[in-house]
Amino acid sequence: MQKNIKKYWPVFTLPVMAAFAIGFVIPFAMGIYLSFTKFTTVKDAQWVGLSNYEKLLADQTYLHSFFLTVAFAAVTIILINIIAFAIAMALTKELKGTNIFRTVFFMPNLIGGIVLGYIWQLIFSGILVHFNTALNLDARLGFWGLVILVCWQQIGYMMIIYISGLQAIPTDVMEAAEIDGASSWQKLFKVTIPMMMPSITICTFLTLTNGFKLFDQNLALTGGAPMKQTELMALNIYYTFYGRVGFEGVGQAKAVIFFIIVMAMAFLQQYFTKQKEVQQ
Repeated sequence: MQKNIKKYWPVFTLPVMAAFAIGFVIPFAMGIYLSFTKFTTVKDAQWVGLSNYEKLLADQTYLHSFFLTVAFAAVTIILINIIAFAIAMALTKELKGTNIFRTVFFMPNLIGGIVLGYIWQLIFSGILVHFNTALNLDARLGFWGLVILVCWQQIGYMMIIYISGLQAIPTDVMEAAEIDGASSWQKLFKVTIPMMMPSITICTFLTLTNGFKLFDQNLALTGGAPMKQTELMALNIYYTFYGRVGFEGVGQAKAVIFFIIVMAMAFLQQYFTKQKEVQQ
């Protein structure tokens, strides 16, 4: 069997590699090239060097969207992981109806981002109308509206991952801690959380990348209003590329920088959390 696998492995891997090259590698390489050109279509691209990157650095809306995205990602990472972990702890207790609650908490993750954005827009509009304001009139309300929406959508998914991690903790470890007289807080911080580091690594990675890549919810809920003050990086790139004539190259340059930032943040997060896993 192994000989046959070694003999025919190209038959199985080449279609996958070809699809990966066509769907990712080639468009990615073309995207990097186009970030150094001025173009309307791929065929009329003209080389302009670092001009697009110079315009990018002078674009105050992009710099604002960067700092806003960092703040948004930091807030959502903390809130989503803490709340999801707490719910997972509660739903791994011997309580009736835990499967129903798990299903209810997970369901928002099944709804598309655009649909969620419009649903929460209606909810917030119905509430804020009583205070004579709206999400598109106050940047702070728009920011926290996005935070609430994303937390509501993603907490259930992270909860499932944390539940799997909690259920994988050996019972004899917890019993040994109880015999040694450890309090509930000591068991949580000295036993449960260290044993949960693989799950924490996964959930932190997902919430970090999701926070930086957020687009459809931002587009549907606030659209960047008021005055681009709630425009996250992905939405800013979209508006630059499709909304400003002659700025396609600048939009592509923003996308390249965006990719580098997300990859760097993801690798740093993976490195530091993996170090914690090794130490345990």
